[in-house]
Amino acid sequence: MVMATVKKGKQELRKKVYPAVVIRQRKSYRRKDDVFLYFEDNAGIIVNNKGDTKCSECAHLWPRIASNAGSIE
Repeated sequence: MVMATVKKGKQELRKKVYPAVVIRQRKSYRRKDDVFLYFEDNAGIIVNNKGDTKCSECAHLWPRIASNAGSIE
């Protein structure tokens, strides 16, 4: 977990510091099988102190995937 701020999103969430989990990062990193992986932007999910997500947008957009999210590790 990292501490992050919201750059794009709802006005009430912006300009505050939240704990977050990094989903995508621009800086490349190397996997154990020597594959370098990087993305075109940085992204994260805002979580609470226990690690539970504060958002529900993904569950609304992809309900079938969200129902299986507990079984994916």
